[in-house]
Amino acid sequence: MPSRRPPLLSEASFASIRQRVMQATGVQLADDRRTVIATRLHKRLKALGLASFEHYLDLLDSPQGTNEHEQLLRLLVARDSYFFREHRHFECLASWLAELDHPVRLWSAACATGEEAWSLAMVAAEKARHPGWEVLASDFDPQLLESADNGIYDIAQARYFPEGWLTRHCLCDVGEMAGRLCIAQPLRERVRFQAINLIRPMPAYLGSFDVILLRNLLSSLAPRYKSEVLQHLLAHLRPGGLLIIGHSESVHAPGLPLRPLLPSVFERL
Repeated sequence: MPSRRPPLLSEASFASIRQRVMQATGVQLADDRRTVIATRLHKRLKALGLASFEHYLDLLDSPQGTNEHEQLLRLLVARDSYFFREHRHFECLASWLAELDHPVRLWSAACATGEEAWSLAMVAAEKARHPGWEVLASDFDPQLLESADNGIYDIAQARYFPEGWLTRHCLCDVGEMAGRLCIAQPLRERVRFQAINLIRPMPAYLGSFDVILLRNLLSSLAPRYKSEVLQHLLAHLRPGGLLIIGHSESVHAPGLPLRPLLPSVFERL
């Protein structure tokens, strides 16, 4: 018997899905992602026993659709992450932190599965001149944050660590942790995970930060949200603090109080 062909993701259904994702997260799914998105969602349709994308959209609009909407965002707004990604940023931070003689607050604003936040914490633990430092790690997805907060990763990620840091900051490949690494307790006490949607107004109680990392998200935001997100974050970045974006990203927002220091590294004026 021939295999059943997957349902067609029509232009109208694709436009509806793109609009939902953008309104919820600010992320603009590219036109050329239609086939990839159809493939990912087809697996979801099969799991739910739905015959078409139109039926899936009906589910999203139903009273039972809240949880499925979260699942949709999780499927389509996933970001790759690994420890010490774009390592030059962490080298820059190490030098900068070594010069500061006051407590430091660092924010991984789109932390995904947490590797960036834990990398920040390790750099601070190793290089910060002042012992008083803390890291906030945020993402829009509470389920993703729960995984990040667990601090457990495949041992293959150990290859990204600077020499000696793995054994100082992680428990590795022993007992129940066979094949995995686990962030050690001293770091865990310094990192707080919180669900924050960057396209919404920031809670005032967040306070101010010395460093904000917003890497590899700006390039996927719809134009109308890029400046808005930057303004939200800069309201919580101290003058003289650092904003770090992805190496392949740029900031084109006239009037923002930023001065470029290095490629993808900016100082708050």
